[in-house]
Amino acid sequence: MLGLSNILKHKKTTIAYILISCILYLWFAYNLQRTEALKLILLYVALFVCASQIIKTSGFYFRILVIAAILFRLLFLFAIPNLSQDFYRFIWDGQMLLEGFNPYLYTPDQVIQWGTSIPLANELYSGMGSLSSSHFTNYPPLNQICFVLGNLFPGKSILSSVIGMRLIIIAADLGTLYFGKKLLERLKLPSNRIFWYILNPFIIIELTGNLHFEGVMIFFLVWSLYLLHSKKWKSAAVLLACSISIKLIPLMLLPLFLRWFTSTKFSNQNDNILIQVKGDKLGITKLISFYSIIGVTLLLFFLPFFSMKFIDNYSETVGLWFGNFEFNASIYYLIRAIGYSITGYNEIAIITKILPVVSVLIILGFSLFKKNNSIPKLASSILLVFTLYLFLSTTVHPWYITTLVMICVFTNYKYPLIWSLIIIVSYLSYLGIGTADKSENLWVIALEYSIVFSAFIWEVILKKKIKI
Repeated sequence: MLGLSNILKHKKTTIAYILISCILYLWFAYNLQRTEALKLILLYVALFVCASQIIKTSGFYFRILVIAAILFRLLFLFAIPNLSQDFYRFIWDGQMLLEGFNPYLYTPDQVIQWGTSIPLANELYSGMGSLSSSHFTNYPPLNQICFVLGNLFPGKSILSSVIGMRLIIIAADLGTLYFGKKLLERLKLPSNRIFWYILNPFIIIELTGNLHFEGVMIFFLVWSLYLLHSKKWKSAAVLLACSISIKLIPLMLLPLFLRWFTSTKFSNQNDNILIQVKGDKLGITKLISFYSIIGVTLLLFFLPFFSMKFIDNYSETVGLWFGNFEFNASIYYLIRAIGYSITGYNEIAIITKILPVVSVLIILGFSLFKKNNSIPKLASSILLVFTLYLFLSTTVHPWYITTLVMICVFTNYKYPLIWSLIIIVSYLSYLGIGTADKSENLWVIALEYSIVFSAFIWEVILKKKIKI
């Protein structure tokens, strides 16, 4: 009887926190400007406190947590994103395709200059900002299809397109919930770990709220890992290609699958006898086939947009994003400061040639020397490789770390959850808080990364040494 009383008490407490969260999310979605720094941080921290209490007091009652996750996302349905303007470019690219134009061949500046029949062209052009409008699109083909589908939502307005794209992202999150939970169960890990991602306010705000399609990329990636674990590697390859065709970043993870195939003994289908020599040969054959399926699938996605001009424009734009822009960096900013002290100039041209080489060496190291022959081991390698890549990057927008938050649920690392909380201070850098020229406040960035690096070093290095 006492146990039943405690359960009812916990359920009431959980419902109370869910109702408070609903109020906070509504406030965040419809009554917050990006320039309101104090309100932004207070709401964000309060939502994190509520989320942790919901998970804690619910007793991991699965249905309540799922209902809460869906409800929180639907609260954003009719809100225009208030922390990012990228959605204007998403709508623009979708409208370009609907009008029969290849979005990879023309910049918005060119289209506006020549004149266009794109609905709401001037409003979209103004909203996306000069940086986006002066460059060719860098969003891969399957992402472009999402933009088109979002624009097909009835209404023919910016809000209707936002609603259409938001529904796609919400559906992707629900798919991640489904396959993520099933994969955790297959791995005999606590299935409720999935709520570290699904109920995380950072994930809800950045993906559903700000309309970043990393959520769709993550859905395909998790689904691919689930199929890979289920020995359905051909289907896994297709879905991994879909993930890459939403965002290019999973491309750098491909070498990590080397040991998955070559470290696993495969059975001889004729006599069901495990033979190491045959297993090695079969593993290499499957690895080549795995990469081939990914390559062919990507080629099919890119083929409708292909032209020599497309290759030039796309490579130029991707190169600019990875080598010419600076925001919320860590190690890069330290090296840049050293360069300034020595030469008096920003040595970005030199630094951005060295750091990618370091990233490639890290990826190769994890691919060749880590035995990534199980999902937890593979997930740990993906997590650490992508973390180190972000540490070395010149640009780390908040939504870039969403993949870390998802992948960490398959590992024993929790530093991405800490980063998802502290990452909110990077928005103060958008505002130039504490600086006269509205540039990034390096003290704010130093605060962010001092916490993140401390958590990373403790979990990845010091904690293991103490255990040993």
